[in-house]
Amino acid sequence: MEPGSPPGPAGTRGGSRVAEEAKPTDGKKPAETIKQRKNNVNKTVSDELAENMKSGWADTEQRDLAPIPQAGHTAARRAALSARFPGERLVIPAGRLKTRSNDTEYPFRAATEYVYLTGNQTEDGVLVLEPTENAEGAQDGRGHEATLYLLPRSDRENGEFWLSGQGELWVGRRDSLAEAEQLYGLPVADVRTVAALLKEATGPVRVVRGHDSTIETALTDKITAERDAELKSFLSEQRLIKDEFEIAELTYACEATARGFEDVVRVLDKAVATSERYIEGTFFLRARVEGNDVGYGSICAAGPHATTLHWVRNDGQVRPGELLLLDAGVETRSLYTADVTRTLPIDGRFTALQRTIYDAVYEAQEAGIAAVRPGAKYRDFHEAAQRVLAGHLVAWGLLEGPVDRVLELGLQRRWTLHGTGHMLGLDVHDCAVARREAYVEGTLEPGMVLTVEPGLYFQADDLTVPEEYRGIGVRIEDDLLVTEDGTRNLSAGLPREAGEVEAWMARLTG
Repeated sequence: MEPGSPPGPAGTRGGSRVAEEAKPTDGKKPAETIKQRKNNVNKTVSDELAENMKSGWADTEQRDLAPIPQAGHTAARRAALSARFPGERLVIPAGRLKTRSNDTEYPFRAATEYVYLTGNQTEDGVLVLEPTENAEGAQDGRGHEATLYLLPRSDRENGEFWLSGQGELWVGRRDSLAEAEQLYGLPVADVRTVAALLKEATGPVRVVRGHDSTIETALTDKITAERDAELKSFLSEQRLIKDEFEIAELTYACEATARGFEDVVRVLDKAVATSERYIEGTFFLRARVEGNDVGYGSICAAGPHATTLHWVRNDGQVRPGELLLLDAGVETRSLYTADVTRTLPIDGRFTALQRTIYDAVYEAQEAGIAAVRPGAKYRDFHEAAQRVLAGHLVAWGLLEGPVDRVLELGLQRRWTLHGTGHMLGLDVHDCAVARREAYVEGTLEPGMVLTVEPGLYFQADDLTVPEEYRGIGVRIEDDLLVTEDGTRNLSAGLPREAGEVEAWMARLTG
């Protein structure tokens, strides 16, 4: 954490820090007031210091920068978006910093739609697609001109670069607007002008809501919830088919995730001596070193915690003889995430009952994976996996058959709980606001990436199952790319079959 507040008038954009106006030493109000923290020990900046800080700095402008690797893909995505909404102004914000507590913010994660269309990841950015005009100045419906609005570098004339809590001497250098044009391959302008421009705009407008209240306020009399929902839904459906850049990123995310799982197995003895926190921290180290972050809160669920689907507290004990359900994914530096689950015997060997339950889930996953192919219905892999699990629940005497009756009534869901998979990409649950007919009621196509993740969960307080079942949870999850002739398992670097899991763990801990 920083040693204290900036040495003079300091604060953050948007007034997120508790602040008061600084008083200039000559009694005059500065032309551009910068806020400071209430209890800043430095109430003023002398004219001499202010002048001294303006000069003596090297020119750090970067020239001849290469475009980001996905620049060609983001341009193609914008073109497809333009074709879908001719003659309409389209506004896609990145979002703003969110306060964690007092004057500290959460690490910023740009809105998925914004990243998908630009590749940029900085806060406050806004992508605007303006409909093109003909010679008479009327919108011609033939396309759009895209402009990326970003914050410029900190101002050295007014002292923002060292006085503001978001100045570059406090949080790091931003790209200049000219640098950003080279990186992202489209015109870039100062985002501090965009709200006023949008407020004066005429004609139909759509905005991706929920990320920037300032932008939404500027458009308040021009937008409708229904039209904006259509924009967001289209952008969700656009991501259903991954391009070659995205497939490469997801492949790398899975490879890095496999290395993170190996890291965890190697330190299970230390987790036994401490808690699930050690597992979470171990995987995070791999995610941060090889990627940007974890793609979602890691589920490091030992023992009965494995029966809680999204156990992210990760504060429980890790006991030999029990199972560890580890559901985690590395997020790449371009923000694509893996989503992989393995259920591991903490001491390296499954008990007989654990193996029985594990083998049932493995068989269900095998059936689900076999059903993933181009032209198949999205629902097919879910139904295939559920049929296998229902059959085992009947065979174990936990449900009364036949299996068709169980499936018709959904009785297996007491222990299967969730769907068998979801789309994957920039979001762990990608494409989530696509229309049902395009997603869950749709058809699989080459380029789709989805998870297959059946599970069985016997709660510790479930009196309908034998006592020895209670507290056992098993899930196996892999990330599959639909290809022209079948599938490719992007997470195949991790073993799944029970005997292979035990042998893998023995190699890593031996």
